Amino acid sequence: MDEESDAAVIAASRHEPGAFGAIFDRHATALHRYVVRRIGPGEAEAVVGDVFRIAFEKRHGYDVTRPSARPWLYGIATNLVAKHRRREARRLHAMARLVARQGPASDHVDQVSAAVDAAAAWQRVAGAVAALPRPERDALVLHVWEGLAYDEVAVALAIPVGTVRSRLHRARGRLRALGSPGGEQQGESTDQGTGSPAPGRIGS
Repeated sequence: MDEESDAAVIAASRHEPGAFGAIFDRHATALHRYVVRRIGPGEAEAVVGDVFRIAFEKRHGYDVTRPSARPWLYGIATNLVAKHRRREARRLHAMARLVARQGPASDHVDQVSAAVDAAAAWQRVAGAVAALPRPERDALVLHVWEGLAYDEVAVALAIPVGTVRSRLHRARGRLRALGSPGGEQQGESTDQGTGSPAPGRIGS
């Protein structure tokens, strides 16, 4: 038997609130990982709890024509992460120092470091990511770290797909200015709006 879509679960939860627990079961692990990557583990559990509390409270406004709630939940999480900008910057710089000392780790986030030639270059990239304007950083990390397609990033951030493209283009330009191989611009074909991204490459 096929699993119900997130949209169907959310629609059902409007009359049976307990049904919303399935949304937590499906997405809590990914959301926790995302928050840890951005601000570290210290407050991640509380932030994720707030994500699902807010989602539950706003479930009546969810667009049930969207089968997956994943972009919507990432959007809520991103708004909450915005309150921890300084913590995120420290997290990025700490990651850069760790990579410089130990080399790439197995966690998916560290695939970003594989897009540069050396640990020293990754330090510069991490610094540049930390320095990005928040709108560009949000688009970049959702696309690169979390593997959201352009249209999913657009849903998460409540912006047009064209704006997602513009933000990613500007972010990549800043990284290319550092001379990192991961910053090379690839083709911006129109089918990227719904196509699968190449997670782990800042220049993808």
